[in-house]
Amino acid sequence: MGEQPIFSTRAHVFQIDPTTKRNWIPASKHAVTVSFFYDANRHVYRIISVGGTKAIINSTISPNMTFTKTSQKFGQWADSRANTVYGLGFSTEQQLHQFAEKFKEVKEAARLAREKSQDKIELTNAALNIAAPQDLSEDLQSPPMCINGPGEEKLFRSQSADITLSSEKERIKKMLSEGSICEISLEAELFTLQDSNAKLVAALHEANNNVEQWKKQLAAYQEETERLRDQLADLEAHGSSHGPSDLLKDELTQSLEELEALLKAKDEQLINTTNDLVASHGFQEMEMRNIELERRVQNAEQTLASSLEDRDRTESEMQRVIDILDVKIFDLNDLRQSLVKLIDK
Repeated sequence: MGEQPIFSTRAHVFQIDPTTKRNWIPASKHAVTVSFFYDANRHVYRIISVGGTKAIINSTISPNMTFTKTSQKFGQWADSRANTVYGLGFSTEQQLHQFAEKFKEVKEAARLAREKSQDKIELTNAALNIAAPQDLSEDLQSPPMCINGPGEEKLFRSQSADITLSSEKERIKKMLSEGSICEISLEAELFTLQDSNAKLVAALHEANNNVEQWKKQLAAYQEETERLRDQLADLEAHGSSHGPSDLLKDELTQSLEELEALLKAKDEQLINTTNDLVASHGFQEMEMRNIELERRVQNAEQTLASSLEDRDRTESEMQRVIDILDVKIFDLNDLRQSLVKLIDK
């Protein structure tokens, strides 16, 4: 029957710092899928979460475990087998409540499963004490290292099956690793596009600011030139050919010529700068390129999101297959041990 998921949610996973036993260490960069699994063969419940290519939570639930809500969106439980404390941060209080209720429900189910398993073991041991020889337990503890006989072929087939299942697990892990490499490549491309877009936007803003500043300077120069021209016209209309007005007129004429020259130079500089911007960058071209880059960034983000969703689904499915393979390997090992005992008889 294998191991089947019975409840899934998404949360940020943390583990307690093994040194201080106080601080939390993030086990994943983003929220990941956290699932309850039930193994029908071994009658155990587990909490499993996979981040990247490794399991960041693999906790077998026992009846003495307790899930504690430490805030409105955070809860934790201690796993003595893993020698750690797991913490989960949820996006909503409702998700935390649902997980806590499911933990409580699964813990009760684990207690009932353990009681049934103990009853079954007691019945099995009683039957073995009646039907089996006294020294059978010694065979279970010390199986022979070398086997010769008609059962050797069956044992070899069991070992071959173990090798095949191990190879399948390695292939699945390789697939998950390739998915992570693809995700990293997409993230790198997205970062490059965002960086290029930011540089282009900054250059465009700087060019616009420079143009506006030069326009303001030209307007100020033009106003000053007009004022000096008006003063010069007044002097020419009311002044005489002798006296201090001639000196003032000469100074105003010189100032006017200097301002006109400066105005002409600034005007040429503005034209040249505008032409350079249009020729080298081009506002319209920069805007179109910016729009194109934004479109590529959006496409990359959508592709990345889709890839992450596909990878999460693939990881969940692959983890389920790996867990099933683990169970099969465990069953094959049990079968091999049984064959060893039968051959030894």
